[in-house]
Amino acid sequence: MSGGERYLTAGLPGTGGTIKETADDFVVEEIPLYLPCGEGEHVYALIEKRGVTTLDAIRRLARVLKLSERDVGYAGMKDARGVTRQTVSLPRVKPEEVLALELPGISVLSAERHRNKLKLGHLAGNRFRIRVRGVVPDAVARVEAILAVLERRGVPNRFGEQRYGAQGNSHLIGRAMLAGDWRAAVDLLVGDPSKVTGEAWRSAIEAYQRGELEESLRLFPGHCRTERDVIQRLVKRPDDFEGAFRAVNPRLRKLYLSACQSALFDHVVEARLDSLDTVQEGDLAWKHANGACFLVTDPAAEAPRAEHFEISPTGPLFGCRMMMPEGEEGALERSLLAAEGVEPASFDLPGGLRMEGERRPLRVPLGDPRASADADGLVLEFSLPKGSYATAVLREVVKGG
Repeated sequence: MSGGERYLTAGLPGTGGTIKETADDFVVEEIPLYLPCGEGEHVYALIEKRGVTTLDAIRRLARVLKLSERDVGYAGMKDARGVTRQTVSLPRVKPEEVLALELPGISVLSAERHRNKLKLGHLAGNRFRIRVRGVVPDAVARVEAILAVLERRGVPNRFGEQRYGAQGNSHLIGRAMLAGDWRAAVDLLVGDPSKVTGEAWRSAIEAYQRGELEESLRLFPGHCRTERDVIQRLVKRPDDFEGAFRAVNPRLRKLYLSACQSALFDHVVEARLDSLDTVQEGDLAWKHANGACFLVTDPAAEAPRAEHFEISPTGPLFGCRMMMPEGEEGALERSLLAAEGVEPASFDLPGGLRMEGERRPLRVPLGDPRASADADGLVLEFSLPKGSYATAVLREVVKGG
């Protein structure tokens, strides 16, 4: 379930270099789907945050404004790395009250009224400004050539490694869940001692691997709450791995399954990398204007629409109700599922974990790309639609250093 180092722009040399040495090296700003209208019970606050996740920001804002976290709306999730600007909606507060807030790591840039709560997905995309340090001397020329290809053919719509957790194995935990292999799921969750920092943490994993559960529990650091909860159950019932795994928060379990979907999708991107910008007979094509899908029966007739970026081939976010393509693409996706030992029905899990599945475009348009250099390195600016990742562009640009 892992992809090799293949690139859409393989014929063009990369810049090398490193990213995110400082927070200001990675700036992302949401592109709103609509602007606040100036009246209503919600306040749309544009916040800038540094070193704070979206959920942490919501928690802090809700606490200081005496709101329920559930009442705070947001359009997209942003991680703690870098500088991020995003809008949140806050009910039953005054704009001036929000503007006056002073919170560590969070600044309020604007606050205006609107009628409805902001919901997940209510954004057009994201604009990025990224500095790459330690690049080759002719980096700008190299980047301009790469960006020209990505602008014409599209950006491979990979999820990438950030989707697979700190140890890079979230998708494997999800696959074990789908297979009902609860021992493997617990083993993977506890982790690999070579991939963690801290002597106690490493020793805790090694003790678990030796079957010394009580010693493992004693050694696990306090921040490893999920691992501790799971091992606590195993101490009481050493062979009940399924019961122990139930200690994992349902939101986290769903995240593992989603990571498995993402890894399988990335595998299809790899397999279709040379034909991301063409549709084949049997493809389910994506209409970029509205996100609708249709079955391609006449590739020659659809070719101009693909060339003009009106449509793109799709890949699977597998699920129990996802529509499958036909032809070669259908065969590719069925063989991929079979190789993983799962089938569409495997995603129909109980306990609120059912994954229905959907289609996702294999490529996305690159918006308004720009490249320049300053004393600190290469500066890249571009936009992507919602749900796509800047790492997919950076991977093509840097090419492994």
